[in-house]
Amino acid sequence: MPNTPRVRRRTERTHGTRTIRAPRYANVNRSFGERLRDAVDEFSGRSPARFAILIFLALIAIFTFVFTLPVSSSTQTPTSLADALFTAVSVICVTGLSTVDMATHWSVFGEVVIFIGVQIGALGVLTVASLLGLVISRRLGLRSRLLAAGEADPSRNISGGASALRLGDVGGLLATVAVSAFVIEVALAALIFPRLLVAGLHPGDAALQSFYYSAMAFTNTGFSPNAAGLTPFATDYYFLSILMLGVFLGSIGFPVIYAFSQAIRGRRATAGRLPGGPRRWSLHVKLTVVTSLILLGGGALAYFGLEFANPGTFGPLGLGDKLFQSLFLSTMTRSGGFATIDIDQLNGSSLLITDMLMFIGGGSASTAGGIKVTTIAVLFLAAVAEARGNDPIEAFRRRIPVDILRLAVSIVLWGATVVAVATIVILQLTRASLDDVLFDVISAFGTSGLSTGLTASLPDPGIYVMAGVMFMGRIGTVTFAAALASRQRRQLYSNPEERPIVG
Repeated sequence: MPNTPRVRRRTERTHGTRTIRAPRYANVNRSFGERLRDAVDEFSGRSPARFAILIFLALIAIFTFVFTLPVSSSTQTPTSLADALFTAVSVICVTGLSTVDMATHWSVFGEVVIFIGVQIGALGVLTVASLLGLVISRRLGLRSRLLAAGEADPSRNISGGASALRLGDVGGLLATVAVSAFVIEVALAALIFPRLLVAGLHPGDAALQSFYYSAMAFTNTGFSPNAAGLTPFATDYYFLSILMLGVFLGSIGFPVIYAFSQAIRGRRATAGRLPGGPRRWSLHVKLTVVTSLILLGGGALAYFGLEFANPGTFGPLGLGDKLFQSLFLSTMTRSGGFATIDIDQLNGSSLLITDMLMFIGGGSASTAGGIKVTTIAVLFLAAVAEARGNDPIEAFRRRIPVDILRLAVSIVLWGATVVAVATIVILQLTRASLDDVLFDVISAFGTSGLSTGLTASLPDPGIYVMAGVMFMGRIGTVTFAAALASRQRRQLYSNPEERPIVG
């Protein structure tokens, strides 16, 4: 009998009530696609967080290479590695900071690459990994569902209680991510298009800029196709209102948008006398909406009071203009990135308020960055419960597990550590003022995109540091920590309890 290659197949045998599966080996006749699919399934199953980070690093490497090409530059010359890398990270992490003039440095090809990059980055780290895994595997299996659920609800990996997102909803959430991003951006572009026509733009240019602005608003990136930025539209409240709407929808989070869409469908079903109705909103949705509105209104009131008489910002404006511009700035600080004023003209107190809002950011599983609004809400609720002497942390008649509080504390601690270390390093590199450095570092971490002008003047080492801060802020410090080590370890013993003095 001639020698034939040894073929190792998956076999199963039943032993009592258990089914024992023998190892599966690659058939020599299997296609490359099948082997690649199995390899992706195996790697993503072992470490979803590392798989997601690897995908984002690969995307950043690809976009960095593309940005260094002469065809990407308007002058048809290669872009330096530092500027190309920073732009790639800013685009994939939907930050909006830049070391070059985004409106004039890049060619039409480069602008298209930027547009595609922010669309990919807006989907989120683990969501992109899930979608790519779905494309390769041609199915949304349990591992892919868990991967997507981890992006929408990171607490699922450490909590055994009820989750903000049920596993069965993951498929619907992924569909919502794709559909809502497309529908919202098209709707925003349709609203912006006539305004650009009135401004005198050619219909073709108006259409392109409409989609560009809508994408930058919904993805919370904040890039502008005009060298003058938003200066031509600084008093156009129709245009600015559309941008605010896009930024708010992008920052509130896909789970919240999914809940809204389910509620609308439920009302339609009830109106049509069909069985079923809208489901109760989860605690995550309630906390996100309420906290976002509080931060939005509180920030606007703070800017209105602090900048009321500042001649460099809102001082020369009328009362109504001051109110609107305060609301616009409050919306943009929490990751939007657009600005109608010179940020470096803000009072020191306003810069501190902006630092706080940028550090908090937007909703979980959104296009915004920061520590997320639900994180700060959980910490506030814990402080209130402690002040009242209550043991459980409760909100909207629901009890929040202690492990969620531990996760919230970890997120804030790691985020503050990243900001502090990066600030110290850049202060040492630039000798710039603490206000400017801290502002731009927090803007990078919160993927806000606002800047005092420091980022554009950084030396190459500072550019690399800021790129790392943007990456950490986008992928999430908890996701990064989970990629380095397992979240949970089995401990077969318990040490004696002892209470240290706190406070």
